[in-house]
Amino acid sequence: AGTSVPDLFSSVIVARMGQGDMAVSSSIGSNIFDILVGLPLPWLVFLLWPSTPNVVTIQTQGIWQSIFILIGMLVAIIAIVHCQGWKMTKTLGGLMFLLYFAFLVQAFVMEYYRNPCFG
Repeated sequence: AGTSVPDLFSSVIVARMGQGDMAVSSSIGSNIFDILVGLPLPWLVFLLWPSTPNVVTIQTQGIWQSIFILIGMLVAIIAIVHCQGWKMTKTLGGLMFLLYFAFLVQAFVMEYYRNPCFG
């Protein structure tokens, strides 16, 4: 949290220097780090110094559906990048934007039907 804007700026700078691959790897690496360290570390601290029982409850509906959608998105991204010859192209950028937009639409639709506040 709070590192997305600096990551964006550094990615834009290296992309303008002609290092598009470095810009993409920086953004992907940052997200992987956030998932592998940023999420587990607070849970580990909570479990080591509990003020309540040693349980971390994820209170969400459809967590497995979201996981499978994200895995599908990952497979689609790898396939698209492979079909583009592992090079940054305008087509690749457009397809990545399209996938992101599709993910946002499905997230809003799923939340709309799951959340009783919208009913």
